[in-house]
Amino acid sequence: MDAQLFANLVKEISSGKQLPDALYLHKDAFSVLPKTLKGFIPAVAQALNIDDNDWNLVKLFKKEFRLSLLHYPDFYTDSYPPLKQSLNVDLAKLTHKITLYSDSENPPILHRKEAMILADNPHYDTFCEITKEGENAGLYENSRLIGFKRSWENIITRHGYELVDGRLFRSSAVIQPEDIGIDRHKTALVRHELSAPMKTLAKYGYLEGSYSIFDYGCGRGDDLRELEAHGLDALGWDPKFQPDNEKINSDIINLGFVLNVIEDQDERLDALLGAWELTDRILVVSVMLANENYISQFKSYKDGVITSRNTFQKYYAQSEIKAYIERCLQENVIAIAPGIFYIFKDKQLEQHLLQNRHKRAYKWQYLTAPEPVNEDQARILFAKHQQLFESFWLTCLTLGRCPANNEFAQTEKIKEVVGSNKKALQLVLKWFEEDELKTAETMRKEDLLLYFALAMFEKRKPYTQQPEDLKRDIKAFFDTYKIAQHQATELLFQIADSALIESLCIEAEKLLPAGKIDFENGQPHALTLHKDFITLLPLVLRVYIGAALQMYGELDDIQLIKIHIHSGKVTLLGYEGFYDSPLPQLKERVKIKMADQDVDFFDYIIEEKRPLLLNKIDYIDDTFDDYKKQKAFNKRLLKDLIKVGGLNISKLQLEALLHEKNVKINKYKLIRLQASQLL
Repeated sequence: MDAQLFANLVKEISSGKQLPDALYLHKDAFSVLPKTLKGFIPAVAQALNIDDNDWNLVKLFKKEFRLSLLHYPDFYTDSYPPLKQSLNVDLAKLTHKITLYSDSENPPILHRKEAMILADNPHYDTFCEITKEGENAGLYENSRLIGFKRSWENIITRHGYELVDGRLFRSSAVIQPEDIGIDRHKTALVRHELSAPMKTLAKYGYLEGSYSIFDYGCGRGDDLRELEAHGLDALGWDPKFQPDNEKINSDIINLGFVLNVIEDQDERLDALLGAWELTDRILVVSVMLANENYISQFKSYKDGVITSRNTFQKYYAQSEIKAYIERCLQENVIAIAPGIFYIFKDKQLEQHLLQNRHKRAYKWQYLTAPEPVNEDQARILFAKHQQLFESFWLTCLTLGRCPANNEFAQTEKIKEVVGSNKKALQLVLKWFEEDELKTAETMRKEDLLLYFALAMFEKRKPYTQQPEDLKRDIKAFFDTYKIAQHQATELLFQIADSALIESLCIEAEKLLPAGKIDFENGQPHALTLHKDFITLLPLVLRVYIGAALQMYGELDDIQLIKIHIHSGKVTLLGYEGFYDSPLPQLKERVKIKMADQDVDFFDYIIEEKRPLLLNKIDYIDDTFDDYKKQKAFNKRLLKDLIKVGGLNISKLQLEALLHEKNVKINKYKLIRLQASQLL
């Protein structure tokens, strides 16, 4: 196989995703390849000891004797699968390079997958639908941004959509891009700052959001992360860390500290010319400067030196690099700072800068600002803003997670003090108990599971129509809506397990502040508790009660709930005078039969015949206003009444018993009557 034959064979291929310089084809579509090429590609993989399971797509270059074997393990299960590994093979130089993306926060992703398989593939129609969704939503209007996971997610959000289980749904509310006020936080550490050339762009107002940015030689992507945090249109490429990213035209190209690390002068020139070709408005070039005394300490190599770290560096003088750029590009070069230069293709913009460069000074506000550098500094910062951080902590406990910007009223103040809500959380965890937050997280997750389980009873709106805070909760606690639904379904099934319900009721009686289990024939029959304690129950019992209440409604006039352990029933008890009388009167009883989806109502209209709650003390604790008075009342009353027939009596029956004992009830007191009072 030689370069000419390779080019001819690639040219014959009409299938696959066709780009100007290359085509992509899935392994399952190799039947359309010319026979020679069909055998050649696997042979290359085998020669380089690449397992057949470690690649499933091939990228064939049209103008170069080169191919790439790409591994998208989620090709068929993810609508926009991320790249896990790439093997780039230069067949002309007989060299290859493997790049791993497993740990990348922003890996390349695939679009238009239907073009990479054949029409008879069972996934073809689904892939077409996915692409059509994106087109209808207008997501492909700016194709330069769609090739990376984080950028793609930002585009989806800005267009008012949510990605749910790989499909696009209209959001109930669109998250607006954050204001990128250019105010640098004064406590930011140097290692978290923008690079020097990016700082100059911020200073002159080019990072306000009006310009697209491409970082030519982005390294590990530190600048890109900061720019993306501000919602800017920023992409990058690097020969070592991001070699598979496309080099694309942008308003601003940053060639930051690249020229001085290339030892080959021809490659150095190619880098400068290549960056200029991609530039639509401004090229920013920056290099390392040094004088002869500094350079003399290193070993000379070509036109530069070998440093103590065994790396090449070409140190420049300011005038030297300026003259070099002017000579190569034949353009005006504007010195912005030592080692930093602007070259404008947009000449009007160039004049604007020259006229106004000293009039505007923006400071960058770091969204990725670090926490204080040491404990003393952190302690001082916390003491200075203690009320702010305490309020923030309470919000975290309420949500069970770090609040979004619009979920904490003083977020702007947090940004001024420490940079972001996320950094604030890291700081407050130094003073408050992390276990508290974990408990709050567990409680919030359980509440959500309860919510989803009960939603199955009343067919609530699908996830795409839920409010934004709920979507954040789902992401934080379950990752996806599908996982949340699966866990909720399993939870709902557990309420049919009577053995589990019995054990949980026994456990609950021990843990609740108040409540009582009734027995029949020596076996647990029902757990009765006050409605204030429902939230303290094990989650399965909360679902048990909640499922029953879907057939009843709110508990406004109900005080006690009885969980029938073995019959799948719940009884609701409403009393008159529960909170201000020692002997509340039962006026309403509701029996909910979940298996039959039926509800029975029993009203006690005649006041004298209403059953009295003689053991109210069993269902309240010291948080109730009348707890102490009730405890003293029951201690005396029940001692006498148990001897004469038990607890289940009506108001009329009680009055008769009290009359026999010459006793009268006055509020929470038992008063013995004198002989004259009995007449």
